[in-house]
Amino acid sequence: MFENLDVFRMSAAMARHAGHRQAVIAQNVANADTPGYVARDIPAFATSYAPDDSGAHQRATRAGHMHGMVPGQAPPIMEMPGEGSPNGNQVTVEEEIFKAVEAKRQHDRAIAIYKSALTVMRNAIRTQ
Repeated sequence: MFENLDVFRMSAAMARHAGHRQAVIAQNVANADTPGYVARDIPAFATSYAPDDSGAHQRATRAGHMHGMVPGQAPPIMEMPGEGSPNGNQVTVEEEIFKAVEAKRQHDRAIAIYKSALTVMRNAIRTQ
């Protein structure tokens, strides 16, 4: 009964999203001196987890579905073209640092939501 609560599912998805984004950012920083490398990023969590007008989420239950994401599937990686250096590299380390901090905050927020929901569940169980 309690294993299917949306708040736990959403916070876990947010933590996975933050971890995946952190990996993409790390790859950008690692290629900061690679000639011709274009910085990459993933879509914001809000766009990949947003409900439609009816309040229902679009979710794919198998890989053959055309819309939605299979649970546990990584979000698509997009190239983020920008101003390039003379060697064609388009990674700005300063921007990547800000993105990394944003991803860490998102992960911390997901953990805080999860812990808060657990506290609410514990309190609800104690009062019964």
